Amino acid sequence: METMTVERTVHAPIDDVFAWLTTTTHYTCSPLVVRCRLTRRGEGVPYGVGAVRSHLWLIGWFRERITRYDPPYATEYVVDRSVPPARHERGRMTFTEVDGGTRVRWTTRAEIPVPVIGPFLTRRMARPIITRTFGNILDAADAALAPRGERSLSPSE
Repeated sequence: METMTVERTVHAPIDDVFAWLTTTTHYTCSPLVVRCRLTRRGEGVPYGVGAVRSHLWLIGWFRERITRYDPPYATEYVVDRSVPPARHERGRMTFTEVDGGTRVRWTTRAEIPVPVIGPFLTRRMARPIITRTFGNILDAADAALAPRGERSLSPSE
C-alpha cells in the first residue's frame, strides 16, 4: 500500500472549506476529473456517513462510501469499487483552523493490485496522478473561497 498526502492552506473559514471540499461535484475543477455525482445521500446530510459518491477520472471510475463525517474537522471514505481495480484502505481529509484560514490534509492509502509490477505502477503512475489531482482540488477551493489578494501563491504551500 502506498500512502499519499497533500496539504494546503485554504484562505477561508473552516466551515466554508469543509462544506466546499465535502461537496465532491466541485472536484471537476481538476482537469483529471471528468464527473462526480452523489449517488446516495448520507445520514442527515447529503455527504454524511453512508453517502455514496461516483467519480470518473481520466484514470478510472471510483465508487466511494463516506465512513466518517465530523464537520468541520474530518471526513473519511473508502473506495468500494473501481475500474480498473484498486485496493483502498481509507481516504481522509482533516481540517485545522490556522492563522489566515484552514489547513487541509488529504491522505489516502491505495495500491494497484497487479502481481509483481503493482507496487511500481502505484508509485510511478497512480501516486503522481492522485497527488496532483488532490492538489488541484485544494488549489481550486482556495481560488473559490479566499478573498482576493489572500490566495495561495505557491501550490507547494
